[in-house]
Amino acid sequence: MNECYYDKRMDFFYNKTNTDTVDEWTGPKLIVVLCFGTFFCLFIFISNSLVIAAVVKNKRFHFPFYYLLANLAAADFFAGIAYVFLMFNTGPVSKTLTVNRWFLRQGLLDTSLTASLVNLLVIAVERHMSIMRMKIHSNLTKKRVTFLIISIWAIAIFMGAVPTLGWNCLCDITACSSLAPIYSRSYLVFWSVLNLVVFFIMVVVYIRIYMYVQRKTNVLSSHTSGSISRRRTPVKLMKTVMTLLGAFVVCWTPGLVVLLLDGLNCTYCGIQNVKRWFLLLALLNSVMNPIIYSYKDDEMWGTMKRMICCSSEDRSQDRRSSRIPSTVLCRSTDTSGHYIEDGIIQGTICGKGDLGDKGNS
Repeated sequence: MNECYYDKRMDFFYNKTNTDTVDEWTGPKLIVVLCFGTFFCLFIFISNSLVIAAVVKNKRFHFPFYYLLANLAAADFFAGIAYVFLMFNTGPVSKTLTVNRWFLRQGLLDTSLTASLVNLLVIAVERHMSIMRMKIHSNLTKKRVTFLIISIWAIAIFMGAVPTLGWNCLCDITACSSLAPIYSRSYLVFWSVLNLVVFFIMVVVYIRIYMYVQRKTNVLSSHTSGSISRRRTPVKLMKTVMTLLGAFVVCWTPGLVVLLLDGLNCTYCGIQNVKRWFLLLALLNSVMNPIIYSYKDDEMWGTMKRMICCSSEDRSQDRRSSRIPSTVLCRSTDTSGHYIEDGIIQGTICGKGDLGDKGNS
């Protein structure tokens, strides 16, 4: 029967797996790392809080797509918390941690990744269902969206807790990985492959949506008299969503590949030399997302800017902002051909009294 080491500190496992904790990361170098890390984390907290507040404040964002977008911002906010905890529990400090504290450190990171990944997957499914059925209105009610958001976090917390629940190497030192000294190599293989497969599925789904939108827009453009910018809006939206997905895949794939190589016990891959840089790349994803929201969506940026400046806009300014490409322009006389054109635009639903013909004047 294998002996278990629940009462050992992390230095025991680091020594057993010959894991380098980079003891030279002290003094000025550590201060620089902490300063940059603190700056990025503060930006993550502030920017993602503004995104969530913008969705709550602006009634134009009270639709399923934006609720899920706000939840993605919440996942990035949570990632900032995970990185703050990591900053003060890494390097030489790693060896002094208890097993439970180390599990908490890694569990927070795993939870934040899973929350973002599952949220992007739900957004992909929601967009696919809405666009392929040629509907303006999403079938998701507020109750269903709330249930989805709760489910996303339940799945994220569970996946973050899996190693703590038993899939670890505390009772089998020979199965321990190098990057995560108390994680089983089999778990790292499962974790990295699962996430990479989900990445691939989402990329395929969004490419399919993008090709459909572009083809439909080209067909509709020859039968509609709308402005060029209006016809291009569906394609512009999909570029925005695909930019979010692309940034996520680019930032997280290198780290997952490194974990996969470690799980496969690749001793000649030099993974210890690149692990911190890939972790920093993953951190940058939470920094990039709010920038993408504000850069790609003028109304989102306008709402955030008004909150920053603590000033309210008059009605005329609101009317002008309603004409930006990210807002749906609905007309009671639209044909079915316009439904898909308007319905793709960020899942926004126009009420019976919305804008009317003023939006097209």
